[in-house]
Parts: sequence; C-alpha cells; structure tokens
Amino acid sequence: MKLLKVFCMMTIMFTATSSLAQDKPDSLDLQHINNVSQSQDLQPIDKSQDLQYSDNTNDLHKGNNVRRSKDLQLVNNSQPSQDLQAINNSWKPDKLDLRRAFPNNTNPPERLSPVKTLQPLSSIEGVIRRVKLSDDMKFIALTFDMCELDTTTTGCDMDVINFLKEREIPASLFMGGKWMRTHSRRVKQIMSEYKLFEIANHNWSHGNCALLTEDGLKAQILWTQAEYELLREELNDENIPEMITLFRLPYGRNSQKSLKIIADLGLRIIQWDIAAESGADNTKPGRAKRSAKIVVSMTKPGSILLFHANNVPKGTANLLREVVNELEAKGYKFVKVSELLTMGEVETVKDGYFSRPGDNYMLDKKFGIDGTGRRTRFTGKP
Repeated sequence: MKLLKVFCMMTIMFTATSSLAQDKPDSLDLQHINNVSQSQDLQPIDKSQDLQYSDNTNDLHKGNNVRRSKDLQLVNNSQPSQDLQAINNSWKPDKLDLRRAFPNNTNPPERLSPVKTLQPLSSIEGVIRRVKLSDDMKFIALTFDMCELDTTTTGCDMDVINFLKEREIPASLFMGGKWMRTHSRRVKQIMSEYKLFEIANHNWSHGNCALLTEDGLKAQILWTQAEYELLREELNDENIPEMITLFRLPYGRNSQKSLKIIADLGLRIIQWDIAAESGADNTKPGRAKRSAKIVVSMTKPGSILLFHANNVPKGTANLLREVVNELEAKGYKFVKVSELLTMGEVETVKDGYFSRPGDNYMLDKKFGIDGTGRRTRFTGKP
C-alpha cells in the first residue's frame, strides 16, 4: 500500500510532455516510470533468495553444460520429435514464451568476455534521446526492451515480434544477456531476420548503471556481448552482425563514470524521447487506441519510441498496432536506430531520464542493491 501511494504521488507530480497528455485523465503522465515500477519483469527483491555469486563458486558453475534453456526442454517428452521441430521453427506464440516458463538460471554465460571487442569511442558522447531531423524527414525508430532480473525470468512477446515481421517494420531490440539465454530459441530466430531487426545491449540482468561497481558494470555489458556472440556462433551465418554496437541504460540511469566505462567498451547509449507504454492494460477495449493517439501526438521526425517485448505490460502488441497505423497515416517511416543515427545530429543529455531529469531516481531502491534484484552486489566475479 505504501508503494502504491508513492506511485500515485509520482503520477500527480510529473507533467506530461504534450498538451494532449495534459488534458486527458488517462494520459501518459509518467511516461515509462509507472510501467517500470509496476512491471512484473522488474519485481522488488525476493528476500527469500540471495544469489551470492561470489560465495559459492561450485553452485555458480554447476549446470553450465545446460547454460541456456534448451529449445522446448519443458515440452512434454512424449511429444513426437517432428512436432517439436515444427514448434521450434514456428514464430507463433507458445507456452514457452510466457513468464517463468523456464526455471531461473543464475549461472554466468559460458564465455565471460566476447572474443571480439569494439574499439573505444573517441569521446564520451552522452545519452542519445533522439535525432534532430527537419519536418519533411519523417523517420522514426521503434525500440523494444527485452530483459529480466537475476532473480526471475520473463517472457517473449511474439505477438509484438510477429506484427513487426509480418508488416516488415524495422526495429531495434535491446536485450538483456540473461534474457537472451532464457529465450535463446527466439533470439536465434530474430537474429536470422537481421535485415529487419537489430539487437542491442541492455545489460546482463538489468543492472542499474548508476549503482553498479565498475567491475559489475563491465561484467553486465561484456557477459551480454559474449552471449550474443555464442548464439551467433550457433547459427553460423556470417551475414549476422558480429558485434552489438548500441546500449540502453536499464531504468534510464547512469553516472558520469559509467558513461566513460560504456564509451571505453565502444558502445553508443540510446535512450528515447517517447515512452509509449504507461503501464496500462492495453487489452481493455479502447485503451490502446486512446493511448496511441497520445503517443502519436508527441512523435516528431527523429523520435525514438520505447516499448517492451517481454510480456510486460499487457497488450503491447495492441498498442503497437494502433501507433504504427496512426504514424503511417501521417506519413512516417520506420528505421533501425543505427540507421536513424546517420540521418542527422543526435540530441544528447548527460543523465538519462524518462520525461524530465531526475524522474527515475526513485527506482534506485526498488530492485535490490544495484537494480539486478539481488541483496548482494553483482560483481561479475565467480
């Protein structure tokens, strides 16, 4: 109840970023904050479980021979093998896409650092929120976060992915490394559609870049880079990009020190200027259409829109469909973030936020000691 009151107070305190949002009672007042605070993929720490990476090396490495959830390992073993293969190749949603369909795997990836690394950036660029384009350049980027904490597993929203695929809409998917391992089957499918989708780094287990130690932050990033590399090797397709080059801050949080660490690892930081989801249930009649009108009213050439594709919140595919239809009707075209960055000057800030500077500080104490859901620090050291 106390946490609910905090959320309600925050909703009242923050103003919307458009006049339409200010006039509507169900507006996206908090943009993404309410969604993050209430989302099921980022639950407050479960005090009954403490992963203790550094205290039990044997448990940490136990099971590395099954480091990623095997394709359909939870499907009834009596099911014919040809049926399993058909499901494995299908893009249709199934029960393995649901939250907690797989057991939580607290092991690190098989490879703690990628074989190939990026060159450090020549300067600290800051946090990119959008690209400045002229009014006649109606290009925007749709981005989707797909992540989970150390303490739980989340889902994969194939309704979202299939909508993008069927409509041939390019998108940038910011994946957590642990989430990649949990849903390795889906990640490999998405990787195979490299002309349509680009994969970006969203930390291993959603660690807060403002709270992680230097070693912890480097591990969160490098483990994710390594997991991507491992999955790419399984596909053995040289056309798939060798390395991830873009990064998104979990919770939109960073410190000045973390900006340098990320730049030294060669990654550009991509945030958003529009958080499309408000935490509302977009499966309810009329909700998605009303929310879409607000999102579209805030969109302008060069905007970067934030959604989720890990089954949190509800009805994202409904909202996405309405937003895309409205934007296309207004003449907008969709491109990957990497392409959008080449079109104009980037608009950056020194500190990430949702709608206004400092509006995400409240999340620092909600999800464990460093945003990963843990009660002990994530150090990345076995």
